[in-house]
Amino acid sequence: MNVESLVRKNILKLKPYTSARGDYLTGILLDANENSFGSVIDEFQGEELNRYPDPNHLKLRKEIGSYLNVDSKKLFIGVGSDEIIDLLIRIFCEPKTDNAVILEPTYGMYKVACEINDVAAIPVMLDESFQPVIKNVLGSVTRKTKLVFICSPNNPTGNVIDSKIISDLARSINGIIVIDEAYIEFSEKPSLINMVNDFSNIVVMRTFSKAWGMAGVRCGYCVASLGIINLLYKIKLPYNMNKLTSGMVLKAIINYRQKDKFVSAIIKERNYLMQSLNKIPGINKVYPSEGNFILFECGNATEIYQKLAREKIIIRDRSSQIKNCLRVSVGTREQNKIFLDELRNAL
Repeated sequence: MNVESLVRKNILKLKPYTSARGDYLTGILLDANENSFGSVIDEFQGEELNRYPDPNHLKLRKEIGSYLNVDSKKLFIGVGSDEIIDLLIRIFCEPKTDNAVILEPTYGMYKVACEINDVAAIPVMLDESFQPVIKNVLGSVTRKTKLVFICSPNNPTGNVIDSKIISDLARSINGIIVIDEAYIEFSEKPSLINMVNDFSNIVVMRTFSKAWGMAGVRCGYCVASLGIINLLYKIKLPYNMNKLTSGMVLKAIINYRQKDKFVSAIIKERNYLMQSLNKIPGINKVYPSEGNFILFECGNATEIYQKLAREKIIIRDRSSQIKNCLRVSVGTREQNKIFLDELRNAL
């Protein structure tokens, strides 16, 4: 596939802003109007905070690439996955003209980002097993469809999307398939990152917010073909990733074994929660999950949500997406027990 044929013409013609640190990171730096005397805050992990960060994230990409066994040139680093979603829409979708297909129910930011950019969001419902129906997806795709968003494991349903369906869609659609793997570390199924080697129109997004426990740091990344990565670096803000965030992520990667321990503990608690929810009268269904959350169905879901909130137990009401369904994130054993007790009282 010729990915360039999908790109907005003004993006192809765009001459990106040339930032000072794009050319030189070391030496006597007198080019960017920085404070050469230093920063009011001490150095952070050896980083000089008075100097702008590396706009190309070379060290960060190298370390993430090494950890994932992925070519660092095929990595883009963003301020959370949300920045990547927004940038992809701005690269490929002409406002008021093009559209993006979104497999519903799913993460709400895909639609919001489309609306912000004045791009039509075309919903296509998943089937009863929360899997895409290929004929329904293809039937909703038009010549103006530039992006298809697929969350796997899907939020809020918790299931992994069939990889064969994804590859079939990638072959069939003249557009970019965006796979959001924010929760993949909690799944037994493998990541689809290697699909980017076979399909020039697949982008796989990942994040440090979930399994790594770094939601407050705001760092996401994606793996894609060199052409797409170059486009992302072409239009991003010059210094989108600050040195503090980069330093924390680099430190996290060194400490990846702690992430593995978190994942094991969360899966154990997820199983405990599922077993416990299935035993509570009034819970009509507990959906299987490969994320760090569980979707469950009960009568009067919104009322139950409000009762729990009054007791300062905060979960998510997803009944507007899936009738009578609530979503609870997996907590510690103590948190889970308190939630279960209050849920029994509410029911």
